[in-house]
Amino acid sequence: MVLSLAQIALQYNQTGDFLTKGVSLKGGITIKITDPSLHENEIEQVLQEHFPKSDIEARSLSSAGTKTGIEITIDIDVNNADQVQEFKDVLLSEIPGLTKDSLEDNLQTISPKLGDSFFKATFKALIVAFLFMALIVFYYFRSLVPSLAVILSAFNDIAVTIAITNLLGIKISIAGIGGFLMLIGYSVDTDILLATKVLKTTHGKVIDRIFRAMKTGLMMSITTLAALTVGILFTLSPDIKQIMTILLIGLLVDLTMTWFQNAGILRIYMAKKNKSTEQ
Repeated sequence: MVLSLAQIALQYNQTGDFLTKGVSLKGGITIKITDPSLHENEIEQVLQEHFPKSDIEARSLSSAGTKTGIEITIDIDVNNADQVQEFKDVLLSEIPGLTKDSLEDNLQTISPKLGDSFFKATFKALIVAFLFMALIVFYYFRSLVPSLAVILSAFNDIAVTIAITNLLGIKISIAGIGGFLMLIGYSVDTDILLATKVLKTTHGKVIDRIFRAMKTGLMMSITTLAALTVGILFTLSPDIKQIMTILLIGLLVDLTMTWFQNAGILRIYMAKKNKSTEQ
């Protein structure tokens, strides 16, 4: 948690943003070209020569392990008509077989103002969702320490996942923010399961209750991880792939946060509670 928060702080200090924004959040152009013979590194190098100040990424698109084409993103000012036209001319001249009609059909532009508006709106939704989740947890357990343990686990899942995506250089799109929203639910379910088993069940030792919860919780996580892995391998949509990648990272992080951090906190809490009851 400490290392992740340090990475996020460093990211903010260097870039002004706590995560790496994609074109849909900071504005620019995205184009998909369905030609498996294209080499993304060569295209990226050519574009970098023409637009040295722009952030450019060319990545391959694939389905079931087979390359289907490439996707190019560039954060140029879409309000600058000359710059946008220059970008189109470079692609038409460098990519054989690419027609003007095909280029226009597969090209998407987002203004910086619109991208910033999207980011603020989705980030507010993330905060509101987290706050409502916290209120429901407090209402259900009516106990400070277990509730804070669940909330801390959910917070850490998001914070650590953001730090990992930053380190991996994943550029977060609007869909990616949706992935973080979904991660709140995916991370909290195992924590609620664990806390319910430990606090609401009276028979058996605390450690036995934890292991019973772990048996169910790990099965939940493993089945979801399997489904996400299949989705990442077979989906054609970069947005869906990003959502599933974020969830995959978040669920792997959640294994540690739930079964080490949260379980440890609950064991200490129950030990102190039982000790005070005996006294």
